[in-house]
Amino acid sequence: MRILVIGGTWFLGRAVAERALARGWQVTTYNRGRSGNDVPGVEPLHGDRTVRNDLLQLAEHGPWDAVIDTSSSDLAPRDVLLATTILRDQVRRWVHISTVSVYEGWPHQALTDHSPLLDCPPDVDETYGYTGEDGSPTTYGFQKAGGERAVTEAFGDSAVFLRPGVILGPGEYVGRLPWWLGRAKRGGRFLAPAPASQRIQPVDVRDVAQFALHQAASTTSGGYNVTHLDGTSFEEFLSGCLAATGSTGAPVWVEPAVLKDHGIAQWTEIPLWRTHAGVWAVDSSRAVAAGLNCRPIAETIRDTWRWWAADGRPVDHPRWAEHGIAPEKEAKVLASL
Repeated sequence: MRILVIGGTWFLGRAVAERALARGWQVTTYNRGRSGNDVPGVEPLHGDRTVRNDLLQLAEHGPWDAVIDTSSSDLAPRDVLLATTILRDQVRRWVHISTVSVYEGWPHQALTDHSPLLDCPPDVDETYGYTGEDGSPTTYGFQKAGGERAVTEAFGDSAVFLRPGVILGPGEYVGRLPWWLGRAKRGGRFLAPAPASQRIQPVDVRDVAQFALHQAASTTSGGYNVTHLDGTSFEEFLSGCLAATGSTGAPVWVEPAVLKDHGIAQWTEIPLWRTHAGVWAVDSSRAVAAGLNCRPIAETIRDTWRWWAADGRPVDHPRWAEHGIAPEKEAKVLASL
């Protein structure tokens, strides 16, 4: 196999490139060369995927059996369309990393791979869409849905869409799991969102990478929800963080209404906490039947701590600062209970 990884220097893109090389595949990576280092053994090409001339130069290095696009999260649909249009004749198959945010019902409703998607044209700019008053749908979701449409226009039945919810694991740049690990390590009493039995479905970056490669070599098409089929309870998740860090910290389980009364932001100030009914009700059974294997989340926690303790975050990213409650605010809430 000869594949093109758009991205390829950090987190999911890096995990894809490393595992493709381990399979003996020829790997070309394409990015701007600004974030992270190229994986040893790849053919590194640098350029801006939103610039037509840069993409035309990239196409000269083809053909490839497949593209795995890990870097479209901040792109307008028209930018995705530009890349797919120029590369169409140089690529047999396109594996596109999307998101569960493309669904009309997320995060309020339980989802399957056949749930209806948000409607967004494939050729619009970054201003298309809106964010609802309750935080859904989101402009981001519309944009990603338009990106999927752009890939479909160019590749039809040779397009595959992987729709993760939350990806965790070594190399994470968003900072969700590293924040919880850091908080656990600090010890003492800390806020935890009740109920402790709430199931969550984060998936390991290495498992997403393996599934993306499996799809690159496959002949299937369409969308796959990529979430942990078994999941874990929030209590088990925090117990894993405490165990990994060797901490004696103690979670204090607080009801959502109390957290809201104190103005604590869901999803960011308490990472992975969100009260919407469908946020952790995403059916990934189709992906599992197609080859998705998810390791225990306790293993993801343990390996992330080993990476985090040894290396820290690999790339500065603005989303890192969004996650985690300030110690002073947490202490004030704990004192009021």
